[in-house]
Amino acid sequence: MRKLLGIALAAASVGVVAPATEAKAATPSTAAAAQWRRQRHNRRAYVTTQSRLVRVGRRVYRETYQVRHLPNGRTTARLISRVRVR
Repeated sequence: MRKLLGIALAAASVGVVAPATEAKAATPSTAAAAQWRRQRHNRRAYVTTQSRLVRVGRRVYRETYQVRHLPNGRTTARLISRVRVR
């Protein structure tokens, strides 16, 4: 009984190891992975300009902002100009 159990465990372990080696062969090549890493690290911050109308009491202003979008998802906004519209 003990020998039968040992043989069954050995056969099961071989069955588990074989698919793991096949899965490892299915991963992308190292050259493709290195290229993907280079593309990911080439992300840069980009800047957009946005404007909005702001009401302060009876007055209305057009505020223009410079918005910087950083690669990590954060944004920073800088007020460029505020012009009275009405």
